[in-house]
Amino acid sequence: MQIYTGLDLSRKRLDYHACRVDGTLVGAGAVPPDPDGLARLVHRLGDANVLAVVESMNGARFVHDRLELAGWDVRLADPLRARALAPLACKTDRIDCWVLAELARRDLIPEVWLPDPAVRQERERARFRLHLVKHRTMLKNRIHQTLIAHGHPRPSVGLYTQKGRALLARLELPEPWRSTVQASLVLIDALDQQIAELVRELRRLGADHRYVPLLRTVPGIAWVLAYTIAAEIGDISRFATPTKLIGYTGLCPRVYQSGEHDRRGPLAKNGPDYLRWALVEAAHNAARHPCYRELAARQRARHRRPRGSAIATITIARKLTEAIWWMLTRNQPFAPAGAR
Repeated sequence: MQIYTGLDLSRKRLDYHACRVDGTLVGAGAVPPDPDGLARLVHRLGDANVLAVVESMNGARFVHDRLELAGWDVRLADPLRARALAPLACKTDRIDCWVLAELARRDLIPEVWLPDPAVRQERERARFRLHLVKHRTMLKNRIHQTLIAHGHPRPSVGLYTQKGRALLARLELPEPWRSTVQASLVLIDALDQQIAELVRELRRLGADHRYVPLLRTVPGIAWVLAYTIAAEIGDISRFATPTKLIGYTGLCPRVYQSGEHDRRGPLAKNGPDYLRWALVEAAHNAARHPCYRELAARQRARHRRPRGSAIATITIARKLTEAIWWMLTRNQPFAPAGAR
């Protein structure tokens, strides 16, 4: 017997709606979204073949993995596309479960790709490094703001070098600002150590990654960006064309078309934020490379600064994405257009 089950996940409960092929109800209710609760849900539906659908969100991967181990076929649905397929005038958790079960029964699941555990581990390492870098930057900016607020101009030497630390120690700052600056420096040192350890780990793991050595041949991409891009892309074979990969990065403008009107809006920004950030960072560096220097200069001259610089960066990022698709698909290092 085939059972179609819709799952609606929240912080404290997992609502479910199970039905047969003809739509008759098998069971509905809620369980806690923990190992014991998921085990009870599997027991309630018995030994039937279950196709379950849960919207992609924080915690959905845990539910997916647990139920897959129990023998279920679990799919992750795109929340936005699911709402577009079934717009509701009244929305509750029970109705959401029913809608997902109906989408599964009618074979209309707007499924999203779920990376395997190995890719998720790679993403976590790269993303946690970026998380630490972000906090370190916030602490450094806070120190600069404190100096400006008390009449100290930005020094010519780096504040976080040995000379800069000595300068900070000599500055006259009232309490509690002096204490907060000292505490910020301690935290920056601790973050520096953690980030350095993560970079060493990324180097070690990236040496054995099938994509990282190829990505390091791209202008503007070194160890950290190569590992981040490889982890965020996952398996390149799931993108049939370079256009599909570019669309996944969210670096394409939104398109509004109606009749003879064709209007382009801001960037779509769908897909992983970390992948888009890594490609933009690479584009900033690649703009100085001979392959892209002329393109960057042409865009800046056409649109003027600062808009021209932003357009040039996004254009180069899309060019890099296209080159990356061809490289990883053909297992070849980077080469300028037309080179053999």
